[in-house]
Amino acid sequence: MEYLSTRGGMPPQRFSDILLGGLAPDGGLVMPASIPQIDDATLQSWRGLSYADLAFQVLSRYCDDIPADDLKRLIDETYTPAIFGTEDITPLVPLEPASDAQGPLYIEQLSNGPTLAFKDMAMQLLGRLFEYTLLKQDRWLNIVGATSGDTGSAAEYAMRGRQHLRVFMLSPAGRMSAFQRAQMFSLMDDNIYNIAIEGVFDDCQDLVKAVAGDLAFKERHSIGSVNSINWARVVAQVVYYFRGYLLATAGQPYGADGQPQQVSFTVPSGNFGNVLAGHIAKRMGLPIRRLVVATNENDVLDEFFRTGRYRVRSARDTHATSSPSMDISKASNFERFVFDLHGGDAERVRALWQQLGETGEFDLAGTDAFAKAAAWGFVSGRSTHADRLQTIRHWHQKAGVLVDTHTADGLKVAQAYREPGIPMLCLETALPAKFAESIVEAIGQQPPVPAGLEGLEARAQRWVRMPADVRQLKAYVAART
Repeated sequence: MEYLSTRGGMPPQRFSDILLGGLAPDGGLVMPASIPQIDDATLQSWRGLSYADLAFQVLSRYCDDIPADDLKRLIDETYTPAIFGTEDITPLVPLEPASDAQGPLYIEQLSNGPTLAFKDMAMQLLGRLFEYTLLKQDRWLNIVGATSGDTGSAAEYAMRGRQHLRVFMLSPAGRMSAFQRAQMFSLMDDNIYNIAIEGVFDDCQDLVKAVAGDLAFKERHSIGSVNSINWARVVAQVVYYFRGYLLATAGQPYGADGQPQQVSFTVPSGNFGNVLAGHIAKRMGLPIRRLVVATNENDVLDEFFRTGRYRVRSARDTHATSSPSMDISKASNFERFVFDLHGGDAERVRALWQQLGETGEFDLAGTDAFAKAAAWGFVSGRSTHADRLQTIRHWHQKAGVLVDTHTADGLKVAQAYREPGIPMLCLETALPAKFAESIVEAIGQQPPVPAGLEGLEARAQRWVRMPADVRQLKAYVAART
């Protein structure tokens, strides 16, 4: 498997070459030169596999330069009940059975890992892949990342104490929940550095891209990324789409027409990495009917899928909401999707991103590319604070299931796209304990806190505050590497 840049300025590379790098040298994102295809016979043969065995079947098609025995060992060490709290790893929770009017509704639980968020699903494997590769190459990696809430803690818990790794994590000062801050800032490991940036998540993301775009600095200080611009994170997330599909169709693998049963997924979306993984799964051959993009009040992606116009927002116009991990107005992984929409035309992508840098927007309305997005099953919707509170309250009362604010956004938007005979799976984003204030507002009681995390917010915390200044950030990193 070879990888290319979305902007065309990188010679083909292998998985191990791009694993540690983040952005491509030309500022683009790496994509596989081709998408491996899975036929129905192969898909059906995967029924009954453990999560780890399924992950190996998917990931070995993208990581074929890692010896199979080593890859299998790393995967087996990652997806265990000890780390994810359940043998199933990503169990399905039924919310509502099928009716004549609509298919059944499920939540696919992705937040049983150490930081209570779906980011653990990929990040726990990424930590092992990084350490394995660095030790084989006898080199260090200094990760500079940005988080709107969950990526940071997932990365730090996956990388803490690992050999030849340091993590410098940027987060928007005052814009995460108290639980999210405590998860990150209470870590005292020598290889973990937390930096609270005076701005919004997009400012943090811009700083990370600026550091990665300085090729001399990047090489001198061995800079890498764990944000979803890192392809390994995206491809690790592909696995749970296959897993969710196989679980939801276990009793009915084929429809009335004799064709493989289709399912739809609703994905709470900010940086587009999670739903992009679903798109990759569909392109591999997974029978996905719809990929429903659910946004909060920061509705850049919803605007695109409704109108074809992609219009980024300024920091001033990026709302601070009660689903803060989605408070994003520049969806980094969207470039990969646009590259695919244009059939891998790197020149076209390069021109669009140049226009985006100059004007803050581009419009694909009326183009074949935009029509392709609909043909691929993409639809979208928007949820507000009032919507998510009502959704949390509704499912708690009706099904006895308590969800976090982001998953609530997904469930709200999912209702508009449920269809007869098609299971709808909403991907869980995090556990409600991470957003206690909103849970209390919705149902009048505190969410349960998993064992071992009681009193987290009272623990000592360590971080530095910094303006959104790339020179200061570089100086801080350089002094510690």
